[in-house]
Amino acid sequence: MKTLEKISQFAGSTFALWVLLFAALSFYVPEGFTWIAPYIVPLLGIIMFGMGLTLSKKDFLEVFKRPKDVAIGVGAQFILMPLLAFLLVTILPVSPEVAVGVILVGCCPGGTSSNVMTYLSKGDTALSVAITSVSTILAPLFTPFLVWIFASQWLPVSAGDLFLSIVNVVLLPIILGVGVKTIFKEKVEATIKALPLISVISIVAIVAAVVSVNHTQIAETGATIFAIVVVHNLLGYLTGYGLGKLFNMEPIKKRAVSIEVGMQNSGLGASLAAVHFSPLAAVPSAIFSVWHNISGPIIATIFRKQKEVKSTDHHYTKSA
Repeated sequence: MKTLEKISQFAGSTFALWVLLFAALSFYVPEGFTWIAPYIVPLLGIIMFGMGLTLSKKDFLEVFKRPKDVAIGVGAQFILMPLLAFLLVTILPVSPEVAVGVILVGCCPGGTSSNVMTYLSKGDTALSVAITSVSTILAPLFTPFLVWIFASQWLPVSAGDLFLSIVNVVLLPIILGVGVKTIFKEKVEATIKALPLISVISIVAIVAAVVSVNHTQIAETGATIFAIVVVHNLLGYLTGYGLGKLFNMEPIKKRAVSIEVGMQNSGLGASLAAVHFSPLAAVPSAIFSVWHNISGPIIATIFRKQKEVKSTDHHYTKSA
């Protein structure tokens, strides 16, 4: 078990490299990865089940301890990101499938990677986990409704079908994970350390599947989609941080909200796009998954350095 734990820790700490490596491999050798495409939805279910296993009473109590902070993060997630996505695809010339794909990822809840990045940034990790948990649980209601509002002008959207999909691939696996943890507490605690490995394999497989199926379209329009995804993500970080400032949040909370708003559950976006729209609509989510594993560590480092500089200045002032 200790060997598995070490492998899992290594996989978790080098996550970005694996995503980039397999995104590149699946682009240049697509035939080696297209077979994964039918398993995108079950893979996401595995990730969500893993999330359920890691949730505790403490995470939910955090919501009741500071509802205002959580509401700001969740509200920003479901208002700012869909609006930014809609504005970008309205301004820039993209195909209907790509437009819907960008909006879809913008309407998704926060991803679990945001919790790791908040921790690395020396931000408020407990708040980040609470926002991710609440936004994920609310996703069956908010994501279909928002996609229907913002994306219907490009392609037909069935909010009911999206709702059922999110319940099946997000809510039920999380509830199942929480239930399993409650019943088999000690046994689950022993296996939780292997979860990063399972999550890394699942996300990498989803990205590889989407890229392999769409390698031709990515070669033609990949640069435009990449530019949109980068701008969308960076605006998410900036507006999230700005919102924290507007509500006079402490620096650690501002970091948490910024990262939480900027990082989406791209696995959910990819699976919903592949099932309900087209393989091309899943490309923005796949590119987002690759990009936020680059931007996440960068923003975490910037925030951490900011903290170190401030603490050094404070120490200097006290010494003087």
